[in-house]
Amino acid sequence: MPESQPQDAFLASLMDTSLYSIGAFFHDSHPDLVDDVVSQAEAIERSGLQDYAGREDVELEAAFQTLVTGLAVRYYRAVNG
Repeated sequence: MPESQPQDAFLASLMDTSLYSIGAFFHDSHPDLVDDVVSQAEAIERSGLQDYAGREDVELEAAFQTLVTGLAVRYYRAVNG
């Protein structure tokens, strides 16, 4: 078996996740917002979910969705290079 087949299978398995699908969908549907959502997600990671939501005056659930979307986009980018 060629060495690239296990690696190809592993990469394919990374693409078969909900996080990857969310990132791919957002990346393709809203390319103009990708950098902003990633920046916001990084800010949430630094300050924490509750602190960020309070400081930005957004609902906790909205802040969480931004965090997950940002993580998903970063995951999608990491897998796709």
